[in-house]
Amino acid sequence: MLAIDNRVVMVSGANRGIGRAVAKSLLEKGYRLSLGARRLEALADLAGERALAVAYDALDPASAEGWVAATLERFGQIDGLINNAGALRLATIEDSPDEDFEHLWQVNAMGPLRLTRQALPHLRRSGVGRIVNVVSLSGRRVRGDNAGYPMSKFAAMALSHATRRVGWQDGVRVTALCPAWVATDMASGAEVSASEMIQPEDLAELVATVLALPNNASIAELPVNCRFEDMF
Repeated sequence: MLAIDNRVVMVSGANRGIGRAVAKSLLEKGYRLSLGARRLEALADLAGERALAVAYDALDPASAEGWVAATLERFGQIDGLINNAGALRLATIEDSPDEDFEHLWQVNAMGPLRLTRQALPHLRRSGVGRIVNVVSLSGRRVRGDNAGYPMSKFAAMALSHATRRVGWQDGVRVTALCPAWVATDMASGAEVSASEMIQPEDLAELVATVLALPNNASIAELPVNCRFEDMF
């Protein structure tokens, strides 16, 4: 396992759900964090000497560049990126307008791409750069009528593998974390009860494990089930 030392990790969507659980876990383990969210007031209890809170909006193309610049100004390095910020809405092939598909595409695919593009040179310099893309099992299979969400998540999966390829020689390791239903407000109204869902704190432990693995023990995809389903 890699020593944490003073490694700096960026976490998008850190104000709630999975992102907040990841931020709390990594802080407890000794990482320095740069936390991105649209609502900075929700990060007030996490920000401090070892955690910087920065306004970040996945829908704003300039937001990624500004956040990376602020992180470098504060810490001088970037060793990890957790692309967690995401959107979920129903977008069906026959009944939904293009705008619904575009929203999902911009948040779930283009948002992580922009952050990756800005952070990658600094992750290369780290030598042990890590990217964890919170993708979803919907990036590996399609269930139900919602086409827009899995389309965007399949793209996020492709981004994970493409980044893994281009960063490998410089020690950048990329993991696509693919959970089923997670007990967050985004999953309210699902057919699975919150008690049956994956808990955000458990995903946070998986993220911490992936970050700490050495370069010669990389996990490309990490599917996480909360109920049985065939995996292909």
